[in-house]
Amino acid sequence: MGGAGLGMLLVWVVVIVAAVLAVRWLWDQGQSRRPPGDDDRALEILRTRYARGEIDREEFEEKRRDLQAAENEAPWRSTGPTRRGEP
Repeated sequence: MGGAGLGMLLVWVVVIVAAVLAVRWLWDQGQSRRPPGDDDRALEILRTRYARGEIDREEFEEKRRDLQAAENEAPWRSTGPTRRGEP
């Protein structure tokens, strides 16, 4: 392989790495942007509305179950460390 062949190989490696990084960035952009504590805040608001009498017990329980189900299905929740080593 001459100098030109090695140069073309290097160009293709750079192109492939750039494509992988672009796809990864686009994938991360498509993920939900809700922060992990957001469901806790929603439950706090729901409890406040119930305490004020704005909603009845049946509506409170229904919405609480919905929030808990959504929390269990949330893509940002993980059972282990993230790829950056964060808890």
